Amino acid sequence: MEKKKVVVGMSGGVDSSVAAWLLKEQGYDVIGVTMQIWQDEDAQTQEENGGCCGLTAVDDARAVAQTIGIPYYVMNFKKEFKDFVIEDFVREYSLGRTPNPCIRCNRYVKWEALLQRCLALGADYIATGHYAQVVCLDNGRYALKAAPSSKDQTYALYNLTQEQLSHTLMPVGQYTKDEIRAIAEKIGLKVAAKPDSQDICFVPDGDYTRFLEDYTGKKAPQGNFVDIHGNVLGRHQGITHYTVGQRKGLGLAMGHPVFVTQIRPDTNEVVIGENEDVFSRELIAQNLNFMAIEPPKQPLRVFAKVRYAHGGAWCTVEMTDKDTARCTFDQPVRAITPGQAVVFYDNDVVLGGGIIKQAVKN
Repeated sequence: MEKKKVVVGMSGGVDSSVAAWLLKEQGYDVIGVTMQIWQDEDAQTQEENGGCCGLTAVDDARAVAQTIGIPYYVMNFKKEFKDFVIEDFVREYSLGRTPNPCIRCNRYVKWEALLQRCLALGADYIATGHYAQVVCLDNGRYALKAAPSSKDQTYALYNLTQEQLSHTLMPVGQYTKDEIRAIAEKIGLKVAAKPDSQDICFVPDGDYTRFLEDYTGKKAPQGNFVDIHGNVLGRHQGITHYTVGQRKGLGLAMGHPVFVTQIRPDTNEVVIGENEDVFSRELIAQNLNFMAIEPPKQPLRVFAKVRYAHGGAWCTVEMTDKDTARCTFDQPVRAITPGQAVVFYDNDVVLGGGIIKQAVKN
């Protein structure tokens, strides 16, 4: 019987490295691939960063492939990354939203572009080192199940399609991070103790505003800080400097802590309020993707996360049209941020999710 062929996206980190080894141990015909998406041979900061997309990723991944005995290639996806991730990132910030570029990269680059290219080359699956588990449910649909690890990454993968999931393997999803590092050390991988990548790959220093200014060649114009009644409180440095819930770096002497409650790109205003003003019970989500279920025809009770680090909260989801939903939480939720994702869960299974269009102020 011919072995199933799987292409593993290797970032040079410990998770994808062990994923490749596990799949080889399971009897797959494994090929390692590193995706060039942002690397620039002249970008010294990328070399020094050495994160999931830094230049050192190629060297580390190639060494791992040699150690475990699999073929290894580098594929160029810079155009796809620019078109689907960078351009969206810049556009969203200009509209006063706070995007999550990893979500778009997962859907449109790491899956859509890589999967189609690999299928065309005769592969049966692609695989990654994400902490999530692909499951086929009793209703015949594919879904993601949360990993037992505290590193669970299902939030950033909610918008994968049924076609993509049916050709995806995630072998590290049943392990904890400590277990993966132990496996890497046991089989002699030099990346066993390599630190996790924390920052967005194309903004290694975390300075989003400077990146946006360098990329577009222009600074966001200054405008007014206003309170919820429209009274001017001071001047802000440009809406790209701020996000909902932010307290630090405002430069306002109010005598007590105040927070960004809303960003208004149409009037170039940043709205400032008290802590209680940052909470909302409702949000509107769009660009929905349902994974474990078809789009619900009736109100649906779910456990929802409004950002990666959110612990989650119970809410009721009601479709308002085919691609928009209203989510009403049982209790007010802090800092619901336009541009971030809201992801729906049934226990540890991802039902689906969408992009937050707005928080509804009651």
